[in-house]
Amino acid sequence: MAAFNFTPSDPSTFILMGIPGLETAHIWISIPFSIIYMMGLLGNFTVLFVVGKEETLHKPMYLLLCMLALTDISTSTSIMPKALFIFWFDFKGITVAGCLTQMFFIHTISIMHSAVLVTMAFDRYVAICNPLRYAIIVTNVRIAKLGIMALLRAVLFVLPLPFILSRLPFCGNHIIPYTYCEHIAVAKMSCGDITVNRMYGLVVAFVVIGLDLTLIALSYGLIIRAILRISSKKAHQKAFSTCTSHLCVLMMAYPPGLFSNLTQRFGQGIAPHVHIILSNLYFLIPPMLNPIIYGVKTKELHDQVGKYICRR
Repeated sequence: MAAFNFTPSDPSTFILMGIPGLETAHIWISIPFSIIYMMGLLGNFTVLFVVGKEETLHKPMYLLLCMLALTDISTSTSIMPKALFIFWFDFKGITVAGCLTQMFFIHTISIMHSAVLVTMAFDRYVAICNPLRYAIIVTNVRIAKLGIMALLRAVLFVLPLPFILSRLPFCGNHIIPYTYCEHIAVAKMSCGDITVNRMYGLVVAFVVIGLDLTLIALSYGLIIRAILRISSKKAHQKAFSTCTSHLCVLMMAYPPGLFSNLTQRFGQGIAPHVHIILSNLYFLIPPMLNPIIYGVKTKELHDQVGKYICRR
């Protein structure tokens, strides 16, 4: 990415301002941010460790939890180390290559995370609607293949973004009023026409998120239909309880993500520092809560984590 042909007037570094208007409070803001970040890392690495160590958990459902944990770790880690350097040391400079690399990873991981949630919805659909064939349809190998396909899809959609940015003239403006390099935030620095950037970003957001939400809605529509055909109230409760964790994760992932994406483009009436803080929390809070949700709701995982804690 360092070889991209930016115009001669472009600076060799960009400046990430952190949270404009709240510079004097950066240290205080960093305290809850760093605590949430560390809790998220601890929770997700615990899931990876326990599932990796326990052979009884080497099942498709827990492989999906590991994939979710990896995307959560990558999501928060792609932005927080740099943000904390800004908050603690006022280290605001970032090279053009570093900025484009960070942007590439942020958007790739976000699309990958969405694909994992779709795969988890498929897993719940098969478990409830076709339980007798679950072990045949949902295997570790099949889940791994779906994970690889999800990664390839994310890379193919995001890879054009740095190249689209590389065609823009920046005319000496190199200040990004953000804590991280986001596609539209970087494009807005340009003195050229960013219509292509806006359109491509919107197309990717609506095609990827629209397709994924459609597949999730279809899965849950079939799940609800199957549950309504069951006469036993106890069976209803058991079926719904198997989906509760996934539904909670969905509610933390999509509504805030769509809000952040749309306000970045159309939310001129929202104070910049409010939008920036909310955007950072969107990358921090779900990675912290996801392992807690699954640790509480998934008895087998809960028991194994408790066993390791008691040993220590």
